[in-house]
Amino acid sequence: MAGVTVPRDATSEKITWAMAKILRWLGRHWLLLSNAMLALYVAFPLLAPILAHAGYMRGANLIYLVYRPLCHQLPERSFFLFGPQAAYTLGELEALTAGAVPQRWIGNAEVGFKVAVCQRCVAIYGGMFALGVLFAAVRRQLRPISIVTFGALIVPMVIDGFGQLFGLWASSVVSRLITGGLFALACILLVYPYLQEGMAEVRAEAEATIAAHRASSHGS
Repeated sequence: MAGVTVPRDATSEKITWAMAKILRWLGRHWLLLSNAMLALYVAFPLLAPILAHAGYMRGANLIYLVYRPLCHQLPERSFFLFGPQAAYTLGELEALTAGAVPQRWIGNAEVGFKVAVCQRCVAIYGGMFALGVLFAAVRRQLRPISIVTFGALIVPMVIDGFGQLFGLWASSVVSRLITGGLFALACILLVYPYLQEGMAEVRAEAEATIAAHRASSHGS
């Protein structure tokens, strides 16, 4: 109806403005947030053997329990801290402990204490964190790799993992680290450039919404 002014919903505008500010922050700082989350994901498995070595078994066991659904945690495929070796074969562990080694065995003062994820997971998530930090320097120039290149980079881990699973060969510390690192590289090179583009659009839209809100506020 002509001449009738419809009052604006102030609460709705405030919510829209607040959400726009949050989205603008995410658009600017998504890489920092991603790297921080990866750093924590890698740090806690390393904290578990540190706590165990210091005698804080309750805290250590809690971390092992939390990561249990995320990794097989086999001791013969994991790194150890505070022991004479950083890694052991199953035969070496059985010789040192004079018996069978349980799948979830975390170690002891003589052998050292196990990191809460396996060597390949350390390479994957540690590699993703390191590459995420490096991505900050090339984030505006790097384009996503093709699916073919992505597949080529992850095939070595698939071959190494399935060969080990079906007993065709025994993977080594070196093969786990290399294949895990290649998988991390593939994920970063494929996903992060798309995230960069998408978050740039989110940021631009959020800034437009904020600008429109300010203009509307000044106009009223």
